[in-house]
Amino acid sequence: MEEIVFGIGITALAGALATVAGAAEDTESDIGSQGDPNSQVQLAPQMGYIHRIFNKAVAGEPPAYGLWVALGAGLAWAFMAMQINPILAIVLGSALAVFVQGVYATTAYLGRTASLAKFGQPVYIDILKSMTTVTMAHAFVAIFTTVAMCHLMISALGHPFPLPLLGLVWGIALGAAGSATGNPFYGKERQYQEQKFGAGVPISASGNIVRYAEAGQRNSLDNGFFSAKLGGPASGICFGLIVFFELWRTVVFEELNIWGPIIVGVVVILIFAIIDRYIEVWARKNFGPYTTPEEASS
Repeated sequence: MEEIVFGIGITALAGALATVAGAAEDTESDIGSQGDPNSQVQLAPQMGYIHRIFNKAVAGEPPAYGLWVALGAGLAWAFMAMQINPILAIVLGSALAVFVQGVYATTAYLGRTASLAKFGQPVYIDILKSMTTVTMAHAFVAIFTTVAMCHLMISALGHPFPLPLLGLVWGIALGAAGSATGNPFYGKERQYQEQKFGAGVPISASGNIVRYAEAGQRNSLDNGFFSAKLGGPASGICFGLIVFFELWRTVVFEELNIWGPIIVGVVVILIFAIIDRYIEVWARKNFGPYTTPEEASS
């Protein structure tokens, strides 16, 4: 019983770390336009819409964070093998991994923007200097908390995977959670605020993202402030729940039966699928399909 209580406590701590990681990851990716909305940022200059949005997408979020977290975990693992304190080792590993993220962000922005020179899109040096450091700061939080979570799983729960492999697995999961949860909020609610809610994006509006703020041109820091209000916390809750339920079902039910965690996992997935379906049907019945004002008046 004491082992189960201890395991649940570690599970709760790991879920809390995952929540922070998910929020930081989504905010970082939205500031850098790395994810689904990136295509519209890339397309905008080709459609004649010059902007000051930072565009550092070098890969999808799952493989990118799989690389960065695995790198941070691998370096931390090596430092711990040198008898360095685990907390200091995780900090050093995450910091070195963030420098790799900064290199990727810099080369991606310069390369993508240079390819748009024929359409008149300039490279803004102030955007490069200010946005890169901000994304690196958020990436450090995401990498550090994820590597710390993985270390907890190994040292406290006895996970059989080595730290770098566990970092790779959970880094991919972290990127997937942010890409699926927070990015649609950034793309739909921020880039296309000028479109009517629920209207979708017609082909004629492709690339016509919002480029002006309340005072002057909008940049990616404005998008980061916006995403941190809802998209970031939603991504954090998503990833935190994934980690919590994954560990909880193993800690509580593994002692009963080897099939216990698997059955509970399937049941949890079915419950969430039913809840998702109910919310979708409820929203469609209450809000209905989008209609133009002319159709509504007639």
